Amino acid sequence: MHKPTATEKKQHKHRVLIEQVGAKVHLKMRAKQNKNSGIWFGLGMMGVIGWSVAVPTLLGVSLGIWLDKYYGDQRSWTLALLLAGLAIGCFTAWTWVSKENTAIHSRPDDEDNRQQDD
Repeated sequence: MHKPTATEKKQHKHRVLIEQVGAKVHLKMRAKQNKNSGIWFGLGMMGVIGWSVAVPTLLGVSLGIWLDKYYGDQRSWTLALLLAGLAIGCFTAWTWVSKENTAIHSRPDDEDNRQQDD
């Protein structure tokens, strides 16, 4: 087996670094070309994520308070349903952000599409 020399290891590290920097530059260039991704778009997305967590949490609390009022027990329905609503909201937000991230990273480039048309 061939054992890599120090020079080969260094060259490999440089290639990996160049690929990583190239990928980040590529994403930043695409972000600059995308007109929809302004400050208001980002703030709107934060609002959507916040509401997707807040609504199920508040619904869980409301249902818990109602259950505690009419079916009071030693267990706290409010606390249990608060945690359940929070978990559902966080899962919903995580799923949505994950889909958006996948969409951002899998978009075809405008330059590649223009080259294919020529």
